[in-house]
Amino acid sequence: MRVTEHFKNKDLTPISFEILPPLKGKSIQSMYRILDQLMEFKPPFINVTYHRSEYKYKQQDNGLFEKVYVRKRPGTVGICAAIRYKYKVDAVPHLVCGGFSCNETEDALVDLNYLGIDNVLLLRGDPVKSEGRFVPEPKGNANALELVKQTVNLNNGIYLEEDLQNGIKTNFCIGVAGYPEKHTEAPNLKSDLRFLKRKVDAGADYVVTQMFFDNQKYFDFVNACREIGITVPIVPGIKPLTRKSQIHRLPGIFNINMPEDLVDAIEACETEKAVKQVGIEWAIHQCKGLKDFGVPCLHFYTMSNARAVQAIMKGL
Repeated sequence: MRVTEHFKNKDLTPISFEILPPLKGKSIQSMYRILDQLMEFKPPFINVTYHRSEYKYKQQDNGLFEKVYVRKRPGTVGICAAIRYKYKVDAVPHLVCGGFSCNETEDALVDLNYLGIDNVLLLRGDPVKSEGRFVPEPKGNANALELVKQTVNLNNGIYLEEDLQNGIKTNFCIGVAGYPEKHTEAPNLKSDLRFLKRKVDAGADYVVTQMFFDNQKYFDFVNACREIGITVPIVPGIKPLTRKSQIHRLPGIFNINMPEDLVDAIEACETEKAVKQVGIEWAIHQCKGLKDFGVPCLHFYTMSNARAVQAIMKGL
């Protein structure tokens, strides 16, 4: 089922969880252990992140250095198929631009279509850590807008191979990212909103926001989107704080503001256990306010930490 169909349930606010694929060399059972704990809350769909190749330089016997590409968390497509098979829920794979050519992206979309997976979340992705800025793969998509256009082309039966005639039309429901406090690289929120509208106008069906800790940021973001003609559902992304260091680390990574009351409460904690409890209580308060606002869904960034999310769900 398309993700947007799940949003039509007016009696119950749907919830969804985002998980990481296991590290290469690890068993899928580690992921199942997390999902087993979350399935009691009956999520209609699960998001699975997608990870680009990174590179490192490895010294050879002759003293020269070789550039070696490594993907630490492969397997998103296969994991989504496993989730559908094991739990009978929809799976939403993330697809990113970084590290993939357009042909590799098309192959991934074709595989997903074969598997009956008809939902995708399309992202530009992060730059390689050693580069500092995003550099597209040769013959790859430069940004999420281009990735949306490629996927919409497949939905219309248009493939990269120009000689391919009468290609089957896919039916992907397309999600994209939105940033209530603007993307870190955007010069301002207004320009960021314009780019989001271009993604929606190109064919995106819904928006999932970056994490935020002040609900007013989300409310203002939704209102600003509506004012410029973005009418698709906008799903809030929720991240429970679990460590004291996050109040200093997350703002720099994601360009988000931490409310003073939250920071004061976290800094007053003497143990990480106390920090986790504050984070859980704050997220519960956020979720209640968001539900009252009438959000289409609550989306949790679990980061493979099921216990905090379990506590939030039980608190709701």
